[in-house]
Amino acid sequence: MPANPLIGVVFHWLGGLASGSFYVPYRGVRRWAWEVYWLAGGVFSWVIAPWILALLNTNDLFEVLRAAPASCLWWTYFWGAMWGIGGLTFGLTMRYLGMSLGMAVALGFCAAFGTLMPPLFHGEFATKVLGTTSGLVILIGVVVCLLGIAIAGLAGMAKERELSPEQKRAAIAEFHFGKGIAVATLSGIMSSCFAYGLDAGSPIGELTKAHGTEDLWTGLPKLCVLLLGGFTSNFLWCLFLQLKNGTLGQYLRARDPEGPVPLVWNYAFSALAGTTWYMQFFFYTMGETQMGDYKFSSWTLHMASIILFSSMWGIALREWRGSSGFTKCLLGLGLFVLVFATVIVGFGNYLAAGTE
Repeated sequence: MPANPLIGVVFHWLGGLASGSFYVPYRGVRRWAWEVYWLAGGVFSWVIAPWILALLNTNDLFEVLRAAPASCLWWTYFWGAMWGIGGLTFGLTMRYLGMSLGMAVALGFCAAFGTLMPPLFHGEFATKVLGTTSGLVILIGVVVCLLGIAIAGLAGMAKERELSPEQKRAAIAEFHFGKGIAVATLSGIMSSCFAYGLDAGSPIGELTKAHGTEDLWTGLPKLCVLLLGGFTSNFLWCLFLQLKNGTLGQYLRARDPEGPVPLVWNYAFSALAGTTWYMQFFFYTMGETQMGDYKFSSWTLHMASIILFSSMWGIALREWRGSSGFTKCLLGLGLFVLVFATVIVGFGNYLAAGTE
């Protein structure tokens, strides 16, 4: 099936919608510590959903993974574990910088490194990106995406400046710009390792294609390996926190000093959140198969769509209530620029597909 970048953009937007929405079900969890519900949902995100959907949609999954080169499996797993560290430090970014500024800075670094490093690593940046019209158009789209992220970050900073001192303390009790920028940089760079893992797992995709799997689903087996790496780092950290904070028993505790604990609902909301989180990469790999030789641009589309839909959720949940008209206009401009960036990247891939 020939690549269709326009369909690829739609798939990436669906992935961004899933990523921007997954945390909403966690709002229904009651009287569980963060490390408890994060790991409960993560079992669905990183283990159950990837393996079930790969088994349902691909051929000979276990044979494919057994046939994959050991170095391919190792690097895919390794980059997944490194990405897991980035996801964990993302929480510290939110603590020190707040949601709006922290997300903009971290995802800005993540978008830039995750998009541009794979072609640089393979020595294709000069020929495939700078040396072609379609590559230059995609590069312009990446720059526009970073501009949109910066504008969204400015809107977040403006919103935080407009809060009263009491609201600031309630919203960002541990605000520290220096620490926040350092942690956000680390988080963004480490989170971009997911893109490296997807690139390292390319031979797995080729193997599953050789076993008769349709192109659209060839990215699912490498997600199984990549997310096992992410599960490892998240599991170790959450287990450490549960032992340190004495929260390990919450998984089975039906009552606490405050009363009954809704265990069934907590597991249900965590499962829904975790499965929704996984769907971002389910659609991501589908979109990647449609981007042709310029699949590295998929990461930019993913980051832009995450910020777009998470900001829309913030509006729907009235997080911007009380902000000035200027701040809301700035947010609207940032979202418009992000949408425009996805159009540019999609057009660049369309030009590339037309020359094949």
